[in-house]
Amino acid sequence: MSDIKTVIAPVNIAVIKYWGKRDEELIIPLNDSVSATLDTSVMCAKTSVSASPNFVEDEIWLNGKKESFSNQRLQNCLKEIKQRASVEKSVDNVFLSWKVHICSENNFPTAAGLASSAAGYACLVTALAKLYKVSSDVSSIARLGSGSACRSVYGGFVRWHAGVNPDGSDSVATQIAGSSHWPEMRALILVVGDSKKKISSTIGMKRTADTSELLEYRVQHCVPKRTEQISNAIKERNFAKFAEITMKDSNQFHAVCMDSYPPYVYLTNVSHTIIDLVHKYNEINGEAKIAYTFDAGPNACLYLVENDVPKVLYLIQHIFPSSSNNFVTGLSCNREPLSNEFIKSLSIPVQEKDSIKYVIYTKVGEGPTEIKDGSHLLTTDGTPVKTV
Repeated sequence: MSDIKTVIAPVNIAVIKYWGKRDEELIIPLNDSVSATLDTSVMCAKTSVSASPNFVEDEIWLNGKKESFSNQRLQNCLKEIKQRASVEKSVDNVFLSWKVHICSENNFPTAAGLASSAAGYACLVTALAKLYKVSSDVSSIARLGSGSACRSVYGGFVRWHAGVNPDGSDSVATQIAGSSHWPEMRALILVVGDSKKKISSTIGMKRTADTSELLEYRVQHCVPKRTEQISNAIKERNFAKFAEITMKDSNQFHAVCMDSYPPYVYLTNVSHTIIDLVHKYNEINGEAKIAYTFDAGPNACLYLVENDVPKVLYLIQHIFPSSSNNFVTGLSCNREPLSNEFIKSLSIPVQEKDSIKYVIYTKVGEGPTEIKDGSHLLTTDGTPVKTV
């Protein structure tokens, strides 16, 4: 006898960055952040959870490999969900006493600056909430696994409030606008490197919070203003304003990494070429057509509207030639050639082949969704489904 729940959850890419914690254990951020939730049909985490009286111990499998259940963040999420279920009286104490099995996988590279932990923990917490029939907002519980996971609990455009309460009870995510609010919005994720990064986000942000004076100024003066401005730009669908704030905030986030002591760097030469290309493209067009943002890694997320995608994809494939037949994945799209004069006016030479490994073309999408077609990752006896 066991109950299995399976959920898919999205990646989110921040346009106002979260970097630095007010409380390390509770994962309460120093500042608000804003993100777009990306379509689960292109990139997602998938998690199955099961509880049974027959399970001897709590167990977890990640991307096909059994992992230790001793991870404190994982335990915190499970404990909080069970406590919430107890308060809500959504399941009985016998069910709460059963051990849990978890199986999770991502359909994109893990720990490479592609927001894998955000999708993973939002998925886990939502699946556990379904299993224990918890009906209240779980963004504050997802936050205990990975800060930015609380933003993946909702679709569309999302704001994570830093809050002021010491216990983090008001550090929750709320939706600015739903996924259908700005239907033309698209994202191109340019994967420069998909290997594990040298400095983890956790280590990096602690170093910055401890040593960067620029971070103090950012938290007090820049982010509060930008958060309001970008929320308004989203509500008004003002792409030019959205683009400007997004790029400025990305630049400042990487500046505080350099302002840390000792400094550390996530961007590579290829990342800087992408930045240069975007600014020159916007300048020649006389308006912002593309906005870049970089998380804690070298990969770029370019926000743009649907009409501009064919030209921009053509340009990316021209400047960053690839030996792959599957260079662009995700949504389908034609390329629209640009004139030689236009490309020449950019003054950016064609880069070394395969500088960009591949591009993921996606759009703004919904939050976590329960899968009810029986395609679980766990069998009824609580072991991972064998995939061929």
